[in-house]
Amino acid sequence: MVTERGSSAWRQLSGGPAAMGTVDLKEGPSAVAINMMLIVRPEQKGQRDRQTDSTGLQGDGNGNNRLQPAQGRDLSGQRASEEPYKQRQTITSYTNEGTQVTVEVHPRNTTPQLFKKLSFRKGSQRLPNLRGQDNKAFERTEAPQPPSGKDLHAYPWDKSSLKSMPVDLQQFEKLDAYALKVNINNSIEELVQALLKQARTDLEKVRVIWMWICHHIEYDVVGFRDKSQRLCSPIDVLRRGKSVCEGYAALFQQMCSIAGIQCMKLSGYSKGYGYTIGQVFKGDSSHAWNAVYLEGRWHLLDSTWGSGNVDKTSDKFTFRYNEFYFLTHPALFINDHFPNNSNWQLLKPTLTLKEFETTVLYNSDFYKLGLLTVHPDTAVIQTVNGTATISVDCRSSTLFTFSLKGTEKHGLLSLRKHGMKLEIYPQSTGRQELEIFAKSSNSPENVYNCVLQYVVECKSVDKSVHFPKDLDQPVGPSWFSERQGFLRPSQPDPVVHTNDGRCSFTFTLGKDISILPTLQSDNSGLTEDRRRQHIMQIHRGNQVEFLVHLPHAGKFVLKFFTKKKSDPGNYTYVFNYLITCLNNEVKWPAFPQTYSKWANDYEILEPLSGLLPANRNVQFKLKMHGISKVLVQAQDTHTLTLSRDGFWEGTCNTTGCTELFVMVHENANHSFYSHVLKYKVETP
Repeated sequence: MVTERGSSAWRQLSGGPAAMGTVDLKEGPSAVAINMMLIVRPEQKGQRDRQTDSTGLQGDGNGNNRLQPAQGRDLSGQRASEEPYKQRQTITSYTNEGTQVTVEVHPRNTTPQLFKKLSFRKGSQRLPNLRGQDNKAFERTEAPQPPSGKDLHAYPWDKSSLKSMPVDLQQFEKLDAYALKVNINNSIEELVQALLKQARTDLEKVRVIWMWICHHIEYDVVGFRDKSQRLCSPIDVLRRGKSVCEGYAALFQQMCSIAGIQCMKLSGYSKGYGYTIGQVFKGDSSHAWNAVYLEGRWHLLDSTWGSGNVDKTSDKFTFRYNEFYFLTHPALFINDHFPNNSNWQLLKPTLTLKEFETTVLYNSDFYKLGLLTVHPDTAVIQTVNGTATISVDCRSSTLFTFSLKGTEKHGLLSLRKHGMKLEIYPQSTGRQELEIFAKSSNSPENVYNCVLQYVVECKSVDKSVHFPKDLDQPVGPSWFSERQGFLRPSQPDPVVHTNDGRCSFTFTLGKDISILPTLQSDNSGLTEDRRRQHIMQIHRGNQVEFLVHLPHAGKFVLKFFTKKKSDPGNYTYVFNYLITCLNNEVKWPAFPQTYSKWANDYEILEPLSGLLPANRNVQFKLKMHGISKVLVQAQDTHTLTLSRDGFWEGTCNTTGCTELFVMVHENANHSFYSHVLKYKVETP
């Protein structure tokens, strides 16, 4: 600390900007007398307070003295000497009133250059005592300046980048790996000195500090719940390896200060751990994060949220690195970080607290997956006549699912080429949580991450809406089904309505694809095999048509499974349709049963019904190639003839039989026939 030896030096502080005198510089137990020039500009408390309010700086008021390395530039903007300790030393002192006094100590018989400007600010950076360290590894941190016009970004987000400055993450791979290996937890100065061995630019310095904190400091869940257990000073955070957001931000700020990076610790409200959708913020700040000054602009980051997350049910922290919160674009950062000082939004125009509260919560994965916009963009959704619709736009093909009050059964989600559409039908009134999940279509893992969270307020329930339990999300054809070989669907919508109980689905198929369709219903007494007989598959070249005749009115799920023809394995589910029929008179019989010899490109033109009337002549018309002879076996055997247009045609009488079979003779040189179709005959 600096203490008075000749009182004249300090008496003149109130009378002029400079004073000469002799003082004791106490460094440890011994004291040395040094002739020096003390250059001071006092500041009135009122002026200081006003200046503090405009910048958002917060003082510690601890009265500590710290040696300030002299590398970099001095307060006049001149380049400092390469050998600072042979030329001069700089001492920064803070009084309890928050006044900063900077003193330069020069060798005897030298003439110091007068400072052009001195900056006295409340809450300037506390610089660590670097006694015993190699100070040449560090640069002096200048007093942080408030955000100016050049720091501001346009709102809303222009969809250009997730970062506030160009960042090539591949160039950080070696530096990131190095940061993870550094293991020092007893000295912040030694830790920074070790980390900076691999960092050259200011950006690399910030990056290596960020990576180290995100991978070595865990969130203190106990401290969050119990303030008496909370330790937030930088050295405590380092030694314990855990803290709450205040400790993360304080440690980051001090490490940046040592590294010569201007850094601010910011406070405000956040939509993080403990936040509930749609809540109103009031009272004390709930979160702390940082701003760093790089390449002439301020940038935002949150090392707390970069390190991992806390499970809401178990209250357990898990390290899960999140790149999103490193130099986040301010128009994205504002979604879940609202600073006390609106200047630190770094936005033009700035958001109000009310706008912050009412905006939907976009989780970081929303942007990392390439999602762009959502409608509605309010945190609370009001249903209209028992329903509400949500849509998401994105750049690339993305898979989605949802959870409304813990289930995905009360909605219809359909994929689009550049997004999705979700229609929800809550089955109870009141407030209920809606979460939307997404994952990249290229991800090998079947893990969906939450990207959006809403609160749905439902005043009335539409009891007429009920979805079959076998309906899977998403519903209907999409870019995903196209990738599986279902091209150019004749029914592009996820829901198909039929009045007479009949409908048709046509696709152009990719190569080497075998399809297995199924028909599901909640209130059908038919077995799965019998329900499958209500679907007929007809192949015509590279096109396939599925005819569906419903056994009764109601809601049905038409599912499609595929596999490669060359693959002997099981079929894989692809997508499904919802089919609805309100006509209670509908009661279609099943299609005729097919056998293994019935080829995919065979076709039945008549009779399509698998149940034939008794004691009637029934007309047959079948399309089958590569067949030498076709017989219909009833009470008697009837032969079908091949017409000029390639159809096997003929008539058969159903008198005296309960079943009817169609048989084919594939090779004229063989004497045996193969069954291909089976019909049932009504009881007279």
